[in-house]
Amino acid sequence: MPAPKSTRFLAACAAAFALLLLACLAIGAAPPEATMGVVQKIFYFHVPSAWLLMLSALVSAGGSLAYLFRGSERGDRVALAAAELGVLFGLCVLVSGPLWAKAAWGAYWQWEARLTSSLLLWLMMVAYLLARRYGGPAARRLAAALALFAAVDIPLVYFSVRFFRSIHPQTTVVSTLGPGMRGAFWLSLAAFTGLWFVLLSVRLAAEKAQAEIVELEILLEQAEEEKS
Repeated sequence: MPAPKSTRFLAACAAAFALLLLACLAIGAAPPEATMGVVQKIFYFHVPSAWLLMLSALVSAGGSLAYLFRGSERGDRVALAAAELGVLFGLCVLVSGPLWAKAAWGAYWQWEARLTSSLLLWLMMVAYLLARRYGGPAARRLAAALALFAAVDIPLVYFSVRFFRSIHPQTTVVSTLGPGMRGAFWLSLAAFTGLWFVLLSVRLAAEKAQAEIVELEILLEQAEEEKS
């Protein structure tokens, strides 16, 4: 007999929490980097957050495509939930990145390709949410178009350090990590990704419940009109 959804969800939450705990322990045990010292450990939070910003934008674009071309309400809910997570994890990127940059470069911010394209991606996720809220009757379609536009920026964020002159670390930095650092990084990436999926599930459930409440209210109004 399959487990109830609530049981599966609690199991997923427990697994995500366990991964986060293990990741924190692994990060604490990871050796400090020779040049930056303990400040380099921001890397274990910054890079997974950047990955989830891009994943959120990609999932939001996929849900928006389903809504625009198939009229999928679920796709629209996925797009909204993913965009909200994109704003959340993008904010983590924009906070942790400058803290790391100050130690590495001596400045909190540089207008170089990777940083600028990441900021642009986050701003487009914010624009998506603003369009959903204030876009009027065509709010959802306008927001969906913004999500597709944001997805175009994802390759630029990832490949910018290869195609443009940049002081940002290359995408190959993970492969150069020492054994203690590499395990901590992959565990942190898995923990953050698991947390992302849990948060997405919670937000989708909330959106679905809200849609069902709206449908019930409409049905109740129709029933009252028929009685009168």
